[in-house]
Amino acid sequence: MAVTAQAVKELREKTGAGMMDCKKALEEANGDVTKASEILREKGLAAAKNKAGRIATEGLVESYIHAGGRIGVLVEVNCETDFVAKTDSFRDFVKDVAMQIAAAAPKYVTREEVPQEELEKEKEILRAQALNEGKPAHIVDKMVEGRMSKYYEEFCLLEQTFVKDQDKTIQTLVNEKIATIGENISIRRFVRFELGEGLEKKQDNFVEEVMAQVKK
Repeated sequence: MAVTAQAVKELREKTGAGMMDCKKALEEANGDVTKASEILREKGLAAAKNKAGRIATEGLVESYIHAGGRIGVLVEVNCETDFVAKTDSFRDFVKDVAMQIAAAAPKYVTREEVPQEELEKEKEILRAQALNEGKPAHIVDKMVEGRMSKYYEEFCLLEQTFVKDQDKTIQTLVNEKIATIGENISIRRFVRFELGEGLEKKQDNFVEEVMAQVKK
């Protein structure tokens, strides 16, 4: 089946992939844009894994301040070249990461960064909860591991659901961006400040406010 220029254009706008990659994917998918998107995604994720070990020392430090100055974020995201760091695509990606941190309040970038002491404390709490629920002792450990996955999804940035697309995690977003730009990308570190954090104060749900603003 012949691939039309309109189909290539539609696929490029949908995925951000290069023209020739879109053309090849459409040929493989017999012109089906949805199927071609999946083909590009699968190839992109494989490419991302191959690039993951490459050194990324360029990039950007991005800031995000929530309206009214109640929440502030600084995040460092690395790529391999200064050229890519200056592109609109990379800058938009880093802004999305900064807004994600403001909205979802992660504590760590990856699960490997969680201190062992904190992990053990959380597991003890979950184990006690399971036992108090009357669960048999022989399945408690499996339940704890399952509930720890929820902990990672809540507090580890790469495992969080992307606030602008609930079908993706931040890790998926990173992988897709790697596939698009052709360089390794690494979210290195971040800090998040919330007005009055740690002080006794009236409880306002700033996170919901940020998420509402992000989704506009």
